[in-house]
Amino acid sequence: MTDYTGFAQFYDRIMGDRSEEIDRLQAYISRHLPGARSLLELGCGTGALLAGLAPGLSVTGVDRSADMLAIAAETVPAARLVQADMTAFSLPDRFDVIICMFDTLNHVQSFAGWLTLFSCVHEHLADGGLFIFDVNTAGRLLRLDSAPPYLDEFDGNVVVMTVRSAADSLSLWQTRIFERQHGDFYRLHDERIYELGVPLGHIRSALAGRFELLEEASLDGSPVSDESDRIFFVYRHRPA
Repeated sequence: MTDYTGFAQFYDRIMGDRSEEIDRLQAYISRHLPGARSLLELGCGTGALLAGLAPGLSVTGVDRSADMLAIAAETVPAARLVQADMTAFSLPDRFDVIICMFDTLNHVQSFAGWLTLFSCVHEHLADGGLFIFDVNTAGRLLRLDSAPPYLDEFDGNVVVMTVRSAADSLSLWQTRIFERQHGDFYRLHDERIYELGVPLGHIRSALAGRFELLEEASLDGSPVSDESDRIFFVYRHRPA
């Protein structure tokens, strides 16, 4: 997984407003565990989601990127932040809710890594706790392979993003940020991010023994399938 060394300072500007995701998470929690008091985010990045959820919850974030966590510490000072690999972390607490959003799970480049992450989630959830996450589907990642580059300009800087298929069901997201220095001079930040496409059936089968599926939904409300774009899952922890 990438450490977002060059991307961190631009991440929030490129990703934009996260209020829709915060509203979605709050709705899931209100519907399925209204008494929740604690939340852990895996791959918390700059802390934008934690900041939106912190007013009602005690929040903790795990991320492997020191650069992202440094921004998160300023964004949400109330959060406990831990630098760790989200597929192999160990904390002394159990949480009412664990989230992994913005296709962060896809960044784990092997399905074996997904399985160890699922085990860590089960170990760190309170009985009856919620595991909420989303994924880019295998179908969407394949479609992006033939899509034109994404281009944006902000604050005098330029970002160019391309997605191309790589080996072993991986997609390579190459993000090049041209940071304006002065005049016509730019500094290049080149971030290579791999995402793994996994059939939805594999995900459901891997979670079925230790979690109860409560909800699954596509981003646009269409029927859930491997051809959808982004899929949201809500699972409940089952005691071992």
